[in-house]
Amino acid sequence: MAGEIPDLVALERTGTGKGAARQSRRNGMVPGVVFGGDVDPLAIEIPFNALLKRLKAGRFKSTLFNLKVEGHEDVRVICRDVQRHVVKDLPTHLDLMRLRRTSKVSLFIPVEFINEEEAPGIKRGGVLTVVRPEVELVVTAGDIPEKLVVDLTGLNVGDTITISAIDLPAGAKATIDRDFVVANISAPSGLRSSDNDEEDEAEDGVEEAEA
Repeated sequence: MAGEIPDLVALERTGTGKGAARQSRRNGMVPGVVFGGDVDPLAIEIPFNALLKRLKAGRFKSTLFNLKVEGHEDVRVICRDVQRHVVKDLPTHLDLMRLRRTSKVSLFIPVEFINEEEAPGIKRGGVLTVVRPEVELVVTAGDIPEKLVVDLTGLNVGDTITISAIDLPAGAKATIDRDFVVANISAPSGLRSSDNDEEDEAEDGVEEAEA
C-alpha cells in the first residue's frame, strides 16, 4: 500500500457479551473484536464519530491499519466485517483481523478510469460501461493498493479492458482464474440505431432485387 499505514486508535473494552456491547454504544463507542495472529481475541471499542468518519472516507475494508490500543503492542489489522443497524445503517460492531506484513489477504480493490478525454471512442459519443467497479485480488498485507488505474488513452468503440491489461502490484493476483472483462467502450445508442437502420435498408434492397 502506497504511503504510510494509518493509525486506528481504540480502547480495550471491559466485559463481553450483549450487555457490555450495549453499554459501549450508550457511551458513544462502537464495540469490536480483534482476532487472528495466534493470540487470544481482544475486545475493543472505537469512538463512534471517528469510525463513521473513516467509513465515509471509503475503502475502509481495503485499508491496512496500525491498530493502537493502550497497554498492547501496535499491530497491523484489516477490517473483515462492519455490522450496521438494519434501519439507520450506522455501524454497531466491527471485526478486525491481525496481519503480518507478509500475510496474504483477499480484498476488493476499487478501479479508477483516467484520460477519458484521450479516448477516440468516447469522443465519438461512445459510452464507458464499467462491468467491475471493484476487482477482488489476493494481495500481500504490506502492499495493498489504494486503487487499480485503467488508462483509456487511444481506446475506440468496441474496445474491451480485461484484467490482463491492468498493472497489478507485485505478488498480487485476481481471485478469478481467467482474463475477465473490467470495462468496455460501447457504441452510442444513436449510432447503434443508425447501424440497424442501414442493415434493414440493405436487407430490403436485397429482397427487392430478388423479387
